[in-house]
Amino acid sequence: MTTDPISGDCQCGAVRFRIGTLGELSICHCRMCQKAIGSFDAPLVTAPELTWTRGASKLFQSSNKVKRGFCAECGTPLTYDYSSDPEIAIGALDHPELSTPIVQVCVADKLPFVDGLADLPAHANGVDSDEVRFMATIKTYQHPDTDTDVWPPANAQTD
Repeated sequence: MTTDPISGDCQCGAVRFRIGTLGELSICHCRMCQKAIGSFDAPLVTAPELTWTRGASKLFQSSNKVKRGFCAECGTPLTYDYSSDPEIAIGALDHPELSTPIVQVCVADKLPFVDGLADLPAHANGVDSDEVRFMATIKTYQHPDTDTDVWPPANAQTD
């Protein structure tokens, strides 16, 4: 199930996109994806009919086969491009919760602790008073998960 339209953006909002449908949803564990996304793995979805609706990703040729797209303003990883249908980072979608991966690839490179992450102790939100005080001081400058008429907004952080 997906919302219509399927859209997303980078962290700052300089780049927004729309895709026709959600294609294959996967998690890649290869070392190049780990570095490109800056995480343990790269959750990706094939993005048929990808259209840039604000700006466009800047490309980095990460190998002889793959170009990776990112926002030149804020650095958000956006695409993995090796065929006619690029893949979009699931976290860049406005509704990533609707994009459950169905396959893992390059599992030989999976970091040894990844399968045990769900077993780590979890702190409930609002229990730690230091965390509560810190979070109360946060003012986000991140673009909302929706289309906006203007970017950047008049009250955007500029430093």
